[in-house]
Amino acid sequence: MKKLGVVGAGVMGTGVAQCAARAGLDVILVDLNKSILERARAALYDNLRLQSLMGGTKINVNATLQRVSYETDPAALSEVEFVVENIVEEQEAKRNLYRQIDELCPTDCVFAANTSAISITRIASWTRRAAAVIGIHFMNPVPMKQTVEVIRGFHTTKQTLALATAFVERIGKRSIVVNDSPGFVSNRVLMLTINESINLVQEGVAAAPDIDLLFESCFGHRMGPLATADLIGLDTILKSLEVLQESYGDPKYRPAMLLKKMVDAGQLGRKSGQGFFDYETRVSEAGCDGVLNGNI
Repeated sequence: MKKLGVVGAGVMGTGVAQCAARAGLDVILVDLNKSILERARAALYDNLRLQSLMGGTKINVNATLQRVSYETDPAALSEVEFVVENIVEEQEAKRNLYRQIDELCPTDCVFAANTSAISITRIASWTRRAAAVIGIHFMNPVPMKQTVEVIRGFHTTKQTLALATAFVERIGKRSIVVNDSPGFVSNRVLMLTINESINLVQEGVAAAPDIDLLFESCFGHRMGPLATADLIGLDTILKSLEVLQESYGDPKYRPAMLLKKMVDAGQLGRKSGQGFFDYETRVSEAGCDGVLNGNI
């Protein structure tokens, strides 16, 4: 693989682009919003400089940045060999995107969905290349997380799986392969934990800092469930729970009322500056504040 397409230049897409460029791949980062692309460009520069200053493997920042191009037209993906999709967790938006890139990309191009909860088999049904669709669930912040969840859809072939795991290995990460189920392994468990933690705050059982401290001190978690929710984004948490509730028809995934209220109020976590915790620095959608903070 020489040329990678990354669709969506938010936190996750920027992180994927950064890892791929560092691994020597040419990356086409696509987003319809020019301002988001500009923030992604600035975030890549800042993150690479920071990693270089922190030591470890030497980074040629300028050479790495030159491997990334920024495009608002999805037609720029017409010659890529592999696409990682990272757009908003809304099924209609994803359906429209996959139908579009299915027409634009080479017939042997693999589509990897970086989704929190949507079934990979369902995503594949929106294309004419179901055998070449797979899930790669990156964790935030992407450059700091060494393991990814790779999801095999109903039609995913062994060849597609091999290409996906080779890509993950090339960018310096380990794959854990699971079968398709909405939410997969990580988010079927994590979203329930976060949602129930929010219910505990809502009911006045405990305050957010105390809930997180119990998980950090008693179970050795590097970050508690509510700080994790703030880093992921409470809007993404809400959308993921709604997808899980729709997919399984199980009331255990019903989003907490407090979560809905906070999203309506614009208290989305780190990216808005306020969630279950206060954050001194406002983090833009294309930023990567999590590089210094750790996460799930």
